[in-house]
Amino acid sequence: MFDAEKEAKNVIKFIKNYYKDNNLGGVVLGISGGKDSGVVAALMVEALGRSNVVGLTLPCHSKEEDKNLAKKLSEYYGFKLLNIDLTNTFDTFKEEINKLDSFTLEELKNSDINIKPRLRMAACYYMAALLSAINNKTYLVAGTSNKCELYVGYFTKGGDSVHDIAPIADFTVEEVIKIGEVLKVPKEILYKTPDDGLSNQSDEDKLGVKYSEIANYMKDENLVNEKSKKKIKQLHKNSLHKFNIPTYRR
Repeated sequence: MFDAEKEAKNVIKFIKNYYKDNNLGGVVLGISGGKDSGVVAALMVEALGRSNVVGLTLPCHSKEEDKNLAKKLSEYYGFKLLNIDLTNTFDTFKEEINKLDSFTLEELKNSDINIKPRLRMAACYYMAALLSAINNKTYLVAGTSNKCELYVGYFTKGGDSVHDIAPIADFTVEEVIKIGEVLKVPKEILYKTPDDGLSNQSDEDKLGVKYSEIANYMKDENLVNEKSKKKIKQLHKNSLHKFNIPTYRR
C-alpha cells in the first residue's frame, strides 16, 4: 500500500539533506501547469522555503491556459514566477533552418517538437546561473519527470532529461497524484489531462498506452494485455539510448 504522506516527507527530507550536504541555495524549475511540475514545486517549497524557489513559464507557441495555471500554482504556494517567452527565439531558429533546404511539415514535425524543451532547459540553466550570481548561492534546476515517463522514454534527450535533482523520478503517475493530494496541489492542476503542450495530443494518445498500464507493466508485465505489453516493451527498448552514452575506452 502506497503511503503518500510518508513518501512526501521522505522526499522533502531527501531534498533538505542534499542541499545541506552540498551547500546549495535555491532551485529553478519550469512550470507547465500540469501535475508533475506542480508536485515538484510543492515539494521544493516545503523543503527549501518559498523564497528559494523560482518557477519559469516558458511559452513557445503555447496555450494561454498553461501559463494561467502556472500563475495560480505560484500564487498558491507563494514562490516567484518569471516568464521568458521563447516564441521569437524558436521562430528565429526556424528561419535559419528554412534557409538550409525546403523541408516538408512532416519531416520537420519531430524536430520542431523536441527543440522546444531544449530551448526551455537552456533558459532554466541560464536563470539558475544568473540567480546564483545575483544571490551568491547555488541554484539547481529541478527535473519533473515521473517513473512512467522515464520507463518508456517519454522525454526529450537534451531537453527535459537534463536536470540536477529528480524528486519524483521513482514515482508512477498515480503515486505522484497521491503525493500532490497530500501537498494540496490545486485540483485543476493535479488532475489535468497530461499533455506535452507541444503536439496537441494527450500523453496517452501520443504514447498509445495508458500510464496505468505502464505502472502495471513495471510491477508485472502479465498485468497488461498483449497489445499494450508489446507497445510498452518496444517504447522502453527504443529509448534505452537516451540513458547511456556509448563511450570508447582505451
